[in-house]
Amino acid sequence: MEKQKHVVVIYPHPDDESFGAAGSIIRFREQGVPVTYLCGTLGEMGRNMGSPIIANREVLAEIRKKELEEACKELDIQLRLLGYRDKTLEFEDRQEMAEHLKEIFEEIEPSLIITHYPGHGVHPDHNALAAGAVEAVRLMEPEKRPTIWAAAITRNFEAELGQPDVVNDITDIFDRKMSAILKHTSQAGGMLERLADPERLEAHKARLGKERYFIWDFDKHKILC
Repeated sequence: MEKQKHVVVIYPHPDDESFGAAGSIIRFREQGVPVTYLCGTLGEMGRNMGSPIIANREVLAEIRKKELEEACKELDIQLRLLGYRDKTLEFEDRQEMAEHLKEIFEEIEPSLIITHYPGHGVHPDHNALAAGAVEAVRLMEPEKRPTIWAAAITRNFEAELGQPDVVNDITDIFDRKMSAILKHTSQAGGMLERLADPERLEAHKARLGKERYFIWDFDKHKILC
């Protein structure tokens, strides 16, 4: 991968960074590149309470915050919480969100931002925060704009968008990605039993072992949400 100065990963939930980009993050950290995770919410409205159950609605946010801190420690990255409320990002004023994110981007000065592809993020929070991040970069002075890697995760994204520009094969470090994912016990605890089954393990590798991104082109790509 091209050497970067500083990478910002911006997703809405604790565990998005591990499921979506842990392999790429590990590669960048092996190069000595600083990585900051901007996490939009604490995932307090999530329905998973652990398997076996370890949480309830009242304590889920605090549990997920601690899990996120452990995952970021595992990945050796900095964490910054954005303070939005789970499952409400689509109702935030996009321009206000973009101005908020622009201030942070201008402070950190990343050379690369990793986020979802707006409209192909599956979850409304994914689409909304990604749209805000893309708009924030558009508002920056063109010579200061970081590159954006946008992850499309809908089933039909290839039919609509074509092939991704970046494909990071991380199967050789898949166990390290899983170590980060499993720090999110309340959300991924049930995976441990499935990973003991070789067939299921291979299925997880096939699904999560390649991280794919489109390089955002403001003249070519459109925000679809």
